[in-house]
Amino acid sequence: MSAARVLATLLAGALFGFGLSFSTMIRPEVVLSFLRFQDFGLMLVMGGAVLVVLLAYKMAPRLLRRPLLDDHFHEHPSVWNRDTAVGAALFGGGWGLCGVCPGPAIAGLGAGNWSLLWALAGIALGALVQGLRAK
Repeated sequence: MSAARVLATLLAGALFGFGLSFSTMIRPEVVLSFLRFQDFGLMLVMGGAVLVVLLAYKMAPRLLRRPLLDDHFHEHPSVWNRDTAVGAALFGGGWGLCGVCPGPAIAGLGAGNWSLLWALAGIALGALVQGLRAK
């Protein structure tokens, strides 16, 4: 991997973590109040994220001949099947129960919220079980 890709990845990760922290999405209680329809501030965060990604995926191939750090744009096919639906339901259920998503949990560790290690352990265990089951 080139130095430019590594630097771009680090900068994108730092920007993502900063955005999660700034939006308070790293605090499970804020996420849970959003999921209980008590606080709609995260709706703006999620809507903004969806808009940025949609624009990037749709507009970048039209505006650029090729990506800045690759030789061509890649397709990202989406395949829906039983495993995808079950995984989405488990992920959503876990998110709804504890208010923790992997990205914000890692960013929360950077902010000193060490109790998120429990949620990350559960996420890692679920990923391990899925990986073993998929073999």
